[in-house]
Amino acid sequence: MCGIAGWVNLKQSGRKDHTEAVLHSMCERIVHRGPNSEGIWMDDTVALGMRRLSVIDLETGDQPVFNEEKSVVVMMNGELYNYREVRADLEKRGHKFVTQTDTEIVPHLYQEYGDDFVDHINGMFAITLWDTRRKRLVIARDRFGEKPLYYGVFDGKLIYASEPKALLAHPSVKPELNLDAFRQYLSFDYVPAPQSIYKGISKLPAAHILTVENGEVKTRRYWNLTFAKNNGHTPSLENAAIELRELLSDAVRMRLVADVPLGILLSGGIDSSAVAAFAVEHATEKVKTFSIGFEEDSFDETKFARQVAGHLGTNHHEERLSAVTAGDLISDIGTWLDEPLSDGSLIPTYLLSRFVRKHVTVALGGDGGDELFAGYPMYYGHKVAGAYGSIPQFLRSGVIEPIVRMLPVSTKNLSFDYKAKRFVKSANYETVMRHHSWFGSFSLDEQLPLLTENVLANGSGDIYAGPKNLLGICDASDEIERMQYLDMNFYMAEDILTKVDRASMAVSLETRAPFLDPRVGQFAASLPLDYKLRGNKGKYILKQAVKDLLPKTILTRSKKGFGIPIAEWLKGRLNPLVHDLLSPARLKDQGLFEPAFVQTLIAEHEKGIASHHKQLWTLLVFQLWYDNFLKH
Repeated sequence: MCGIAGWVNLKQSGRKDHTEAVLHSMCERIVHRGPNSEGIWMDDTVALGMRRLSVIDLETGDQPVFNEEKSVVVMMNGELYNYREVRADLEKRGHKFVTQTDTEIVPHLYQEYGDDFVDHINGMFAITLWDTRRKRLVIARDRFGEKPLYYGVFDGKLIYASEPKALLAHPSVKPELNLDAFRQYLSFDYVPAPQSIYKGISKLPAAHILTVENGEVKTRRYWNLTFAKNNGHTPSLENAAIELRELLSDAVRMRLVADVPLGILLSGGIDSSAVAAFAVEHATEKVKTFSIGFEEDSFDETKFARQVAGHLGTNHHEERLSAVTAGDLISDIGTWLDEPLSDGSLIPTYLLSRFVRKHVTVALGGDGGDELFAGYPMYYGHKVAGAYGSIPQFLRSGVIEPIVRMLPVSTKNLSFDYKAKRFVKSANYETVMRHHSWFGSFSLDEQLPLLTENVLANGSGDIYAGPKNLLGICDASDEIERMQYLDMNFYMAEDILTKVDRASMAVSLETRAPFLDPRVGQFAASLPLDYKLRGNKGKYILKQAVKDLLPKTILTRSKKGFGIPIAEWLKGRLNPLVHDLLSPARLKDQGLFEPAFVQTLIAEHEKGIASHHKQLWTLLVFQLWYDNFLKH
């Protein structure tokens, strides 16, 4: 696991005065991603840099790596889980290797297959490859977007890095707010690729490859899920569950390879519990599991994690935290989160990563299970919305919605009134807007009173254009499967995986996600929706696949998010920070938000008239980012 950074001149006559010191400065900004060593390679056209977190081949695995003639240079952030099998095949074809690192297979694969080398690797990665003969740069991001890659063209150079803060270390890059991305952040809680919050800086989307040759920059998608149902030959539920179990088991086995201590992030939910169960099956020594919990009961899952650990016989480590401990970290988010992300679980994910890093360098988790196997309640919500839409309008607006609005406000995790109010507010929207309104903070109509006239006038188009366009390359016909596809490409890639990457890499912890093995992902997409979402029960086939591995209470428990008591904190320990960062004077000077509307949100939340914690948290995180990365 590493961080990468560098640039390539788009013209031979371009400026060449940016030296090794600049590249070193970019790498220093991401030293947390790779504290063990630095690698640099430069010529007149290109500069490649990286920071390494040593996980495989501790002795000879530093980068860059080359092919035999050193005509292909590679630096990589990530892990390639099938490197041993690929290496053996390449050796049969006559290729010679000088290290034991997984990265070294890439230049040899490029020799054999060109840009199609990505078709032969199973892993998480952001790869930079320089073909010295063709003067050609290739950058590739993994299929689901576990590893990040940002880039932009400045002063005749394409400049790239694992994190925006590394790009900002280059003297050609100046931070400026991207207003379109800003509005997407307010809607989605994150900025979806290909945009970033910075004007001129893009994100390479998951499953995409970028090439630079003869001054021309091109991007293309190299892989996509298909929801085709095996030409009508659907396996029985029993046989499909057996195949899923075998695929997941092998995905975990492949991700247990490391030359450093390794453990499992165990929440007590079915996804992470299944990963832990398969790890126990394959491990040669006692598996270490880790969880954290909070004193607030509705946010605490440690009893479930403890139950799974006891059932599997793992060496379990647990840390229980108070709101004070977690709350003290919030004002520090902006110092390392260089793109705003208002997922409240960022804080516990960081705390868990910090705790785990005291014991191991690599940890496996359960990310991806909800998206692949329809675990989120919003998927069932679309079914309910269809039925809700058939109720006469006068009953919905005159009876049901007023009753829902009168429900007492609760600050408990995923309380009934919170879910009911969000449902009725968005149920009448068209599908894409409805889906993201359930997930996000400010829908399109809610941004009108929030934003100043200047921001609204300078936006360009539909903030939901990205997901709508993405559906154009999705071959699913079912509405819920199409929302799953959106979530895999947007919410999972740019929220969940970004959150895990930033929080874990901030403390130099590598995380791996067996559910995101492309074999598992494609198999899940090919299954009938009824195998995944049966009635209102998500992950149906996953539960069938692991039912004899886990306690029944884990299989039947309701889903609980990995959250923190933000609603209460905004009234208590975070209240001074709210009034500081969202003060009328500050907002007026900033020129983005309407101060009166924001003050109304704060007042209604403080008085218990409504729970605006999600919206206020989104604004607060933006301000923390703004103060650290844009204001100065």
